Amino acid sequence: MNSSVVVVDDDRDYLEILGRKLADIGFKRIRLEESAVKLAGEIETGLVVDLALIDMTMPEMDGITLLETIKANSPSTECIMVTAINEARIAVDCLNKGAYDYLVKPVTTEDLSLSIKRTLERKRLLDLIDIEKRGDLPTLENEAPFKPIITQSKKVMRILKEAELHASSQVPVLITGESGTGKELLARAIHGASPRAQQPFTPINMSSLTGSLFEAEFFGHTKGAFTGAENGRVGYLEYTNRGTLFLDEIGDLPLSLQGKLLRVLQDGEFTKLGSSTHQQVDLRFIAATNENLERMITQKRFRKDLYYRIRGGWLHLPPLRERREDIFLLAQKFLEKYYDVSHPGFIEKPALEVLMQYAYPGNIRELKSILQSAVNLAHGAPIQVTHLPAHIKTASKNCTDEEMDAGDQTIKPLAEIEKAHILKAYAQTGENKSKTARLLGIGLNTLRRKLAGYGIH
Repeated sequence: MNSSVVVVDDDRDYLEILGRKLADIGFKRIRLEESAVKLAGEIETGLVVDLALIDMTMPEMDGITLLETIKANSPSTECIMVTAINEARIAVDCLNKGAYDYLVKPVTTEDLSLSIKRTLERKRLLDLIDIEKRGDLPTLENEAPFKPIITQSKKVMRILKEAELHASSQVPVLITGESGTGKELLARAIHGASPRAQQPFTPINMSSLTGSLFEAEFFGHTKGAFTGAENGRVGYLEYTNRGTLFLDEIGDLPLSLQGKLLRVLQDGEFTKLGSSTHQQVDLRFIAATNENLERMITQKRFRKDLYYRIRGGWLHLPPLRERREDIFLLAQKFLEKYYDVSHPGFIEKPALEVLMQYAYPGNIRELKSILQSAVNLAHGAPIQVTHLPAHIKTASKNCTDEEMDAGDQTIKPLAEIEKAHILKAYAQTGENKSKTARLLGIGLNTLRRKLAGYGIH
């Protein structure tokens, strides 16, 4: 588990006992601290941890005082109190002051694991609520799994933070969005940021599974279960045990098979074809679809109970037309094998403007296809408008004509329009001059001169 835990107890022996139990549960970021005063000082100066296990009785500072210090300075830190005294009055006092749970020594590994699981689930839910309230951009604690997702969109960054929070839990996740928005990429990132990262990630296209093929592929079969089947087969469930099963295009799964999938989700067990023995399986389920499942439920095409089972966490990826600030970044990524993308001349400005104005009904997948076609036509030269498909240029021209018609009555000076456009791009990149210059397709020195003229240095 990636969550950080600090255990505070003046008894070194008991500290080490709890440390070993936390390691057995799966925690890697564990701090054992004998001094409550030292930890309180660090908390007051900015230290943040996910979870604190606090002994009630310590010589320099008691557990209640430390709890109050933590909650005053790091309210997102969840606290569990540990004591040798089983007294209801003390437990109630701890809970009133912000502790989530109260454990009595000696603490078994099972009780400790259950308490921590509930506590971190609460923290995850509160952190999700906090993302919606915050005006600033959330940061990822574990960036590596999310690096393949290229974005500077605030909307997408918030989704990635939600995904990271869901990753640490065991809840199923439903990812929705139009075709080509990167749903599988996000599912892989969730798996990579989860405690299951070292176990298999198995993507399955649910639209390809029908009838007996579903059971054979999902559950596997024993030797002789089918005519001519000399050997048994390991199904997706058994193969992915302890890992993540990605159910892509789950909206395309026939209604007759949805009940069979639901039983696996509910009970965590399955039976191979040709066998009567039930097998347990430990899986994380992530589902994705470009369908409106709620509409499908009203049309009796998708089971309501399955919908609520897979929608433990819900992430909706916006289409590319709603995150246009990512178009240039994605173009750089797709073209880096063909061009020196650190030089702005790899794509001419008129061509970039056409790409920026297009609506991309096929989203990121379509952008990549357009650029690969343009590379073939450019033969190593910078990409020009003439290298882009005709329907892209036509759509761009229509868009420009509509904008001109709409603006006939409120025509502004060109310099004013340019200033507004540059400042908007500058704000979207978090006031990063290099990114802004690349996004606008102009030189860095040119951008600096423009900004200086606007009084920005």
